[in-house]
Amino acid sequence: MTSGTEPGLRFAVLGPVRAWRDDQPIPPGSPQQRALLAALLLRRGRPATPSELLSAVWGDDPPATALAALRSYAFRLRKALGADSLTTVDGGYALHPGPGFDLALAEQYTAEAEQARGAADLNKARANLVRALALWDGEPLAGLPGPYAETQRTWLAEWRVQLAETRLDLDLQVGCHAEAVSELTALSAEHPLRERLRALLMLALYRSGRQAEALGVYADTRRLLGEELGVDPGAELRDLHQRILEVDPDLLIPPAPQTESVSEPVHPAQLPATVPDFTGRDAFATELSEQLALAADGGPAPAPARPAIAGTQGTQRGLVGRQRTPGAGVSGGIMSVSAVAGIGGVGKTTLAVHVAHAACDAFPDGQLYVDLQGTDARPAEPETVLASFLRALGVADSAIPDSLADRSALYRSTLAGRRVLALLDNAYDAAQVRHLLPGTPGCAALITSRVRMVDLAGAHLVDLDVMSPEEALQLFTRIVGEERVTSERQAALDVVAACGFLPLAIRIAASRLATRRTWTVSFLAGKLADERRRLDELKAGDLAVKATFELGYGHLDPAQARAFRLLALPDGPDISLYAAAAVLDMDPYDAEELLEGLVDISLIESAAPARYRFHDLLRLFARDCAERHETSESRCAALSRLLNFYLASASAVYELGNPGDRMLDHLAPVSRSGLSFASSDKALEWLFSEAPGLLGAVQQAASGGCDGPLHHAADLLLVMQDLMESGIYTRQSERVTRAVVTAATDCGHVLAEGRARTFLAMLLNISGRFAEAEAEAQRALSLGQAAQDPLTCAYAPNLRGIFAHKGHRFRESAQFHSEALEAFRADGNKHGEAAALSNLSRPQLELGDTAAAVLTTEQVVAIYRDLGAGFRLGNGLYAMGIALTATDRLDEAQSCLTEALGIFREARQRFWEGMTLYRLAKVHLAAGRWRESASLAEQAVVIISETGGEWRKANALTVLGHALTGIGQSLRARACWQDALSVFTALGSPETDEVRRFIGDGPSSAIAV
Repeated sequence: MTSGTEPGLRFAVLGPVRAWRDDQPIPPGSPQQRALLAALLLRRGRPATPSELLSAVWGDDPPATALAALRSYAFRLRKALGADSLTTVDGGYALHPGPGFDLALAEQYTAEAEQARGAADLNKARANLVRALALWDGEPLAGLPGPYAETQRTWLAEWRVQLAETRLDLDLQVGCHAEAVSELTALSAEHPLRERLRALLMLALYRSGRQAEALGVYADTRRLLGEELGVDPGAELRDLHQRILEVDPDLLIPPAPQTESVSEPVHPAQLPATVPDFTGRDAFATELSEQLALAADGGPAPAPARPAIAGTQGTQRGLVGRQRTPGAGVSGGIMSVSAVAGIGGVGKTTLAVHVAHAACDAFPDGQLYVDLQGTDARPAEPETVLASFLRALGVADSAIPDSLADRSALYRSTLAGRRVLALLDNAYDAAQVRHLLPGTPGCAALITSRVRMVDLAGAHLVDLDVMSPEEALQLFTRIVGEERVTSERQAALDVVAACGFLPLAIRIAASRLATRRTWTVSFLAGKLADERRRLDELKAGDLAVKATFELGYGHLDPAQARAFRLLALPDGPDISLYAAAAVLDMDPYDAEELLEGLVDISLIESAAPARYRFHDLLRLFARDCAERHETSESRCAALSRLLNFYLASASAVYELGNPGDRMLDHLAPVSRSGLSFASSDKALEWLFSEAPGLLGAVQQAASGGCDGPLHHAADLLLVMQDLMESGIYTRQSERVTRAVVTAATDCGHVLAEGRARTFLAMLLNISGRFAEAEAEAQRALSLGQAAQDPLTCAYAPNLRGIFAHKGHRFRESAQFHSEALEAFRADGNKHGEAAALSNLSRPQLELGDTAAAVLTTEQVVAIYRDLGAGFRLGNGLYAMGIALTATDRLDEAQSCLTEALGIFREARQRFWEGMTLYRLAKVHLAAGRWRESASLAEQAVVIISETGGEWRKANALTVLGHALTGIGQSLRARACWQDALSVFTALGSPETDEVRRFIGDGPSSAIAV
């Protein structure tokens, strides 16, 4: 800490001038005393004379008593801050702010941002600027008198805008253009003559697919500059305008820069030849090269070379150009061991051979190689391998001892003083390779295996994954030829994706195509699209993906083999430990031991702690094994156990977030217990992370036809409605729900069909397809009545009321909600009662009974608060905010909606977050707060575009247009209305005429919603 500053003191000038000691506020005193404190703080410990301070506090004409007052203020500051903080220097004063000074912190973060930007670390630069800007707390030096404070205030405010511009520029560079539009709209309204802000806003809008609005911003800017300053926009803005008009593709975010590769010399010894079309793997090759460099140099490896372009054969910098004299310079080195693990066909040997060739110059005394046959029925014996190595090192047959221990000792002795690299390929386990490791400094061993050698002391472990899509396409192109791939690029991408980006599979597919000149890439992609035959298609000559997998599968014990087969049955990208335990019908602890064993032998992958996944082709192979070795009954039982586990766990999540909802009492009983959750946060984390698996389980239940557990599948959809309303997984949910509807219809399962159609109507409502949703809700109600299902008979009329309201059939809407209310009350469902009342308030408003609507929403909020409801309390507050807005109680409406917004954000309800921002924008619009309304409407447009459908987006654009008119951006407003009109016209919505009137009236149209 700077000398003279007491520990625990903090100061702020980027807002009101304040001070704290140990986070406790220190009274700031009178405005003049705060002005003195600010003047001293801004001098950063440099002494200030009395005349300088008098001028800073009172200006050029201080009162006669100013000097005495100055000394009095200094005395009070010294008493408040501590005697050591404010020092007297030559009749003046000095104050050392120390590290807890917000301005100093802002400068530090800004400097770090510049450093990161210079190093091309844009995310770090942006994060530091965010930290710097967060230090501002309103107007700098707020409320301070005097010309000095005014000058400094102006400078600090300008600096803040410059930092905001820089951060927003970085936002655009890292792809956050949609998120930046809202802030740029507000800032450009606050600083209408700053062309840089207008340029960033235009670019952000253009990258968000809103070209008309971007052009509208330019037109508004040109008009404003002409009216205010009598000038045209500058060259940057004019050039950007022209490029947007021309739809310049270079305005899109540029791809990450790529660097040139470094050429690699090859010096083979016992090593197999490296493949001529070696592609990608730069990060893995660099990592292994650095480990070999430890043996070559005897210390930390040099800084790694930047990644080379995928497809090049770049030698890593750690080993380039090291010309060694045999046997020279061994002292000081270490013995380096690296073990590369991965599934069969992932390219372990290819990578290891490539890296070993690159390292030849660093190991001039020899490169040894052996295939240890770890996937064969009888792996190579270490004694035999050692005899071969000793012969290669010049030891006579007569000198090679008989025992394994003696051969291993002689091997290490022979390597003493030499620099030798041993490539031990396809190892079975750590025991097989321990005797084959060199034991002297300067030597290295590079091991490949399907087993992760966690028990090999001192080894550097590398898990080799499949190729990236870019690397896979490069490999495919190198084998097939540039011309054939260029003309069918998408088909080529489909081929490598069907190969699961597995190098062996890609090489086989590409080789087949290369030798069949009459085949097109599209034809090959079509053959691989059939999952049932895909593995059979992936063979060429003596290469076959299926045969490679069989080698690993053949080494499994019965329990491992069963787990491998059954765990491949569920759909979804991965599976949790507890879900896997349900599939296997095992205790989670026993299941974990089994699963981790499969991870160690590279037959499944650990996607995250307690989560597991298959490679796509391995999953197909495992399912094929399940077809061959598991009965139909055992396969169905495994999937049924999983569905029961998911339903029980999702019900627990629903119960936590929806207390008082009797829906759970009407679900089908489950045969397996689920998870319990300590908090709503934990429950939501599980629900959102498991969503793909949950939907996959429902899809598989529907695919089972009449034999599938359709009742459980439909119930699982209903308890997932909180996830559905977030706007996430909407398309997947609709596809899966339609599958359940179809299966239930075919089987005559009336109850399941009614519940599935109810859920489908909910989904269609969220996506704004109201006509389809209303038809589904009507059908669901008929089915619910036929099945005497209290759930559907309450939910369906509630939904029908929503859709009648959307069609402006308000009396019909009120009638449906009243029916739903009666059904929920008859079932004793207070939670459902609150939902029906919340919806009933909307037609009450439209029918002019605003007082009743407010009372209804107050009742809703009271019920939800009594129940301790989760995000449904946000729904109640949302409805109350709408009712209060309609009665011009705008401050209360803003308070309700702000509380709702916080609830929705905490509950990850992205859809409701967007809708609440839209409602808040309407509140600010009604209050004439144009900038606040525009900022909120911008945010709403972005979120609703992702989650809420075109109709709701058009409504948000309409409000945004009004707000933009209020801040003088009339041409951009017209562009928003034009976009909204296109949507409403296409949908045949009642709002069409109203928006057309806005556009017809032009920029001077009345601002009202």
